Amino acid sequence: MNVLKHILAGLIAVFLLSACQPNNNSQEQSSIDQQVEALLEQMSLEEKIGQMCQVNGGGGTLNDDFKQMLKEGRIGSILNEVDVTTINEIQRISVEESRLGIPVLIARDVIHGFKTVFPIPLGQAATWNPEIVREGCRVAAAEAASSGIKWTFAPMIDISRDARWGRIAESLGEDPHLTSVLGAAMVKGFQGDDLADENSIIACAKHFVGYGAAEGGRDYNSTLIPPRELHDVYLPPFEAAVDAGVRTFMSGFNDIDGVPATGNEYLMRDVLRDKWQFDGFVVSDWASVWEMINHGFAADEKEAAKRAINAGVNMEMASTTYEDNIAALISEGLISEAIIDQAVREILRVKYEAGLFDNPYIAEENQYQFAKPAYLEAAKLAATQSMVLLKNNKQTLPVSKNKTIALVGPMANQAYEQLGTWIFDGDSTLSVTPLMALQQELGAGKLLFAQALATSRTKHTKGFKQAIEQAKKADVIVFCGGEESILSGEAHSRANIDLPGAQNELIRALKQTGKPLVLVVMAGRPLTIGAVSEHADAVIYAWHPGTMGGAALADILLGKANPSGKLPVTFPKVVGQIPMHYNHKNTGRPANPDSWTHIDEIPVKAPQTSLGNESHYIDAGFTPLYPFGYGLSYTTFAYSGLQLDKDVYAQDDRIQVSFELENTGEVAGDEVVQVYVRDVAGSVSRPVKELKAFKRISLNQGDKTSVMLEIAIQDLAFHNIDMEKVVEPGEFQLWVGGDSTTELSTTFKVE
Repeated sequence: MNVLKHILAGLIAVFLLSACQPNNNSQEQSSIDQQVEALLEQMSLEEKIGQMCQVNGGGGTLNDDFKQMLKEGRIGSILNEVDVTTINEIQRISVEESRLGIPVLIARDVIHGFKTVFPIPLGQAATWNPEIVREGCRVAAAEAASSGIKWTFAPMIDISRDARWGRIAESLGEDPHLTSVLGAAMVKGFQGDDLADENSIIACAKHFVGYGAAEGGRDYNSTLIPPRELHDVYLPPFEAAVDAGVRTFMSGFNDIDGVPATGNEYLMRDVLRDKWQFDGFVVSDWASVWEMINHGFAADEKEAAKRAINAGVNMEMASTTYEDNIAALISEGLISEAIIDQAVREILRVKYEAGLFDNPYIAEENQYQFAKPAYLEAAKLAATQSMVLLKNNKQTLPVSKNKTIALVGPMANQAYEQLGTWIFDGDSTLSVTPLMALQQELGAGKLLFAQALATSRTKHTKGFKQAIEQAKKADVIVFCGGEESILSGEAHSRANIDLPGAQNELIRALKQTGKPLVLVVMAGRPLTIGAVSEHADAVIYAWHPGTMGGAALADILLGKANPSGKLPVTFPKVVGQIPMHYNHKNTGRPANPDSWTHIDEIPVKAPQTSLGNESHYIDAGFTPLYPFGYGLSYTTFAYSGLQLDKDVYAQDDRIQVSFELENTGEVAGDEVVQVYVRDVAGSVSRPVKELKAFKRISLNQGDKTSVMLEIAIQDLAFHNIDMEKVVEPGEFQLWVGGDSTTELSTTFKVE
């Protein structure tokens, strides 16, 4: 009966075209818009309000009150329900027992995998490989969809420059271009070619906008972002997500210059809707509508609901200010029913696009499709390419299979902890830990193990003795430490980002054995490992690598795989250097390595002029521990022959950047080539350099290849002194190389 009802509604909609505003000329989209308008015409105000309400699921149960809400059409979306039987019953009640038969949108935080867990997003960003990132989201979407989920709250594309912020783990790093490219890949991975496909789920670009700039790295905190920086740094990844076809956005918890993101009419109306022509819908973050009262932006729940609705938030997550206040707001003339109609129109459109009206149920044969061999292989490849070799003195790595390894440390055999943050559904029984992988590769005789510390936070030294005894018997020590998964993620900001617990002490004790020491760090953020890395002969940053992290690490340690990850974020020496990012401004007194003097070298009673009078710290200098884009390999690469196709470019030109890349080492490897540009002088000060292009290239030993990358001149645009987005004529500098400190450069001009 409900199917016939919707067919009839679609036919009636032909006569309602004047009310329909399709955003493209495709026949399919026009048909959807017609159906949306026909359905909207039939809805009562209460049913419209219902579509704007998202409620938390019941954990596999449906009580009578919940069922009644479904029958009355008072729920538009449910989050955190993953039981297929329950989900199918939710849809049955919604479609067959409600007046209009509108299906519910089932949502879940599927951030970097479902059952098969991929590296945390910050780790995936270290691959600098859009295809790897896209495939990881395809796998996550397929597994989640088989559990009845149709909507995820990812990608998180907040520009993140503060390692103290726990949610940097969910981000794609500090750079707008890298985040834009990889964020778009995530959108395409989740949504696929057809949103209605049984293996596709709706992506959600979050948190709109600026959440990564939380003051002091404290979660939920205020952000102070100048308008020009907002438009040139924080907004571009979200525009790229719109261009990639993302269908939903999530507003942030933060306020921007005093205006909470959830009530920010300029961002959601002027930028998102009018400028970018986004026609999907916006959901609040968890209770962020209600939290505008705490911000002091709304006096009570009614005002909070009014501000969020007028700003353009279609759906409220968790809190109930919409359900409790919309009818009164309309009756009092504080909001119009037309604005409610538009909000519901956009929600219904996405539901139709997702195929929910045609097929709201999960067929038995499609249920619970997890951990297929191809999924595990994809997770292993992602973990392998995400790991960054930061140090390798005297070719400590790779380790020959003929040598005995002492595997030590609190993260060496932690099946759960290596999965990282935001893995509500991750299955730790699928995890391959470093201990498990190395046991399989080496056998008992060549592998010695001592955990030494029960967790990353353990402070006592009871296990040191056994660890040192095992280390003395081995040829090489591999220390696997870092931070447990709970120490990063939402609400897990840290003021001290050293290795926690007694790990530093254990590393120093192991170094005293005189054996080569490999430091492997599993963490959700950059940690200040400068002091302990000095004790290590080799350092691998493995992030939280996910299900297959141990297998990937074993391959790298033993030389079966060549590390190729590059840092997506700058690593500070000490926490006091934060915020620190490569694309900073030059300042009027840029730091100079020739005049900087360390605090310990300053003479007693020295005059101030002896310190250089430039922008630096006297105790930490001005350089990071490791720069953005950095990462070593078991081979070496040489760049040469940099040239551009022109010396002078017009506004509508494209720059063709050509150079030679040679593998000058002894093994095959991948190099991520990076192109940076600097606008030498502008109407406002410009960054010292900005990433504008990159590409991963594989080369066999001794091979040489010609590389050509293109950059549109319009990609050099920024907001000038009048807040107009333009490419200003003048001189530019361009660099190519393997990280942001590359020196191979040339210049060009734009007319």
